[in-house]
Amino acid sequence: MASRTSQDHHFPTHDGVSLFYRHWPATGASRRGAIVLFHRGHEHGARMAHLVDELDLPDFDFFAWDARGHGLSPGPRGHSPSFATSVRDVQTFIEHIGSAHGVPQRDIHVIAQSVGAVLVATWAHDYAPRVRGLTLASPAFKVKLYVPFARAGLGLMHKLRGLFYVNSYVKPKFLTHDPERIASYERDPLISRPIAVNILLGLYEAADRVVADANAITLPVQLLISGADWVVHQKPQQRFFERLGSAVKTKLELPGFFHDTLGEKDRAPAVQAIRTFVLQLFDAPPAPVDLRQAHLAGETADESRALAQPLSPWSPRGAYWAFTRASLRFGGRFSQGVKLGHDTGFDSGSTLDYVYRNQPAGNGKLGRSIDKTYLDSIGWRGIRQRKIHVEELLRDAMERLVRKHREVRVLDIAAGHGRYVLDAVAASPVRTTSILLRDYSEINVRDGQKLIAERELQDIARFVQADAFDRLSLATITPRPTLAVVSGLYELFPDNEMVSRSLAGVGDAVEDGGYLVYTGQPWHPQLEMIARALTSHRQGEAWVMRRRTQAEMDQLVEAAGFRKIAQRVDEWGIFTVSLAVRTGP
Repeated sequence: MASRTSQDHHFPTHDGVSLFYRHWPATGASRRGAIVLFHRGHEHGARMAHLVDELDLPDFDFFAWDARGHGLSPGPRGHSPSFATSVRDVQTFIEHIGSAHGVPQRDIHVIAQSVGAVLVATWAHDYAPRVRGLTLASPAFKVKLYVPFARAGLGLMHKLRGLFYVNSYVKPKFLTHDPERIASYERDPLISRPIAVNILLGLYEAADRVVADANAITLPVQLLISGADWVVHQKPQQRFFERLGSAVKTKLELPGFFHDTLGEKDRAPAVQAIRTFVLQLFDAPPAPVDLRQAHLAGETADESRALAQPLSPWSPRGAYWAFTRASLRFGGRFSQGVKLGHDTGFDSGSTLDYVYRNQPAGNGKLGRSIDKTYLDSIGWRGIRQRKIHVEELLRDAMERLVRKHREVRVLDIAAGHGRYVLDAVAASPVRTTSILLRDYSEINVRDGQKLIAERELQDIARFVQADAFDRLSLATITPRPTLAVVSGLYELFPDNEMVSRSLAGVGDAVEDGGYLVYTGQPWHPQLEMIARALTSHRQGEAWVMRRRTQAEMDQLVEAAGFRKIAQRVDEWGIFTVSLAVRTGP
């Protein structure tokens, strides 16, 4: 069998970096799909090139990138602005393969190893791609650092010193038994031993989140585990597999294999297992897991019901949360933000507008200090990043409409005070024909009308009181909007029937070819604190949230006649913002 020859290419990232990748075109009569390879840390795409011939899939294109800071891609060696940035690079690369090479997501299978496998698993969790399947080889969910308290120490040093680099301690003889591969590793000038501390810490944080919430991943997954791995722990890999939400999943444990699973001396059985898995998925594509009833049964439903159960005040946890609530009430005497949360609900439009403004206020220095700590909490930082992403995708949609020679008619069905919509319109050079803001709260309508007046937008903008879950009310809006937004609403309601009714109304309202910007909350590190200590806008009830995975949220939107075309997610994986186009019922 003749060895395939690669072609060199580059693709642009969202922040203007040009990353290098290799492309091996299919050699068969017609292309069935594509295999995309993601290398392990310290290495580059050429280190996986042997798989192109070994997998013996002539009807498939192959692609392999050099991650930023690796191989022939630019940037300091082993560095990326953040782990989340590299995850977004994965999404951009897959999108580029679709646009530049004509391979849709459904015809792509991903093979990733070690750190690359964690990147891909995080991408699958956060972005809910529609690729055919994933093969993850020895994912580095937990690196063996061998030094007690190394992770905590690295975190402290990072806070004190800022960015620094950690050199890999792993010798090539502990990666593989293959003498040729060991020799090539030792003489390869593109191997980079350093890894930036922010990436190492980000790797750990993302891995913890993805392993704990692996149920959110429903793609077909094949997991390869090296039995004698000196570099990473096996237990998180086993837990990840057990928790996967995939209807199709398979695990292959490889006794005696070192960490470089796909570069081991006797890798033929592993390579054959991958080939078999890929062909099975392409010969008989499995139906996607239907998540539209996840509010009735499943992990997030069980989690939400557990959080809604009251705790005994005599139990340690009950006493802890009672003390937390008392502390917040005391803090509300000094902090303006905490007081506002108690007065209007911590999920109210008034609270969100206060969080957006991010100006600590309170009684004296103590009050302002408490308020600053409150506003700097991870949840509120995520909310502010969500606002940035909502505005970014609103402007993106407005520009798409202009390119189609369509009017920009904006609808927000639960606008709060409407600040993010008005800010997005103000920052865009695109002319907006009309803005209709709606909300159920009289307070939000009143304050939103004031905001419209302050910005002198009365000629194009109006704010009315209305129910976001009234399908008929939404369906009969005139003139019909070309751009709708639903931000932060569905996260407050666990029932998918309600959300589907609302989305159906939005689908009825928006013109074909128009756009929808919608938000999601697939993860939150403070769910229990929110449920046990914060109150909702609904007459002081506990603020209990049910998370929706990104795949679940996308399915609900798709059922309403929209197709997702872009997505953003914050650095912590808490809030997502997506852009979808109206394709019809």
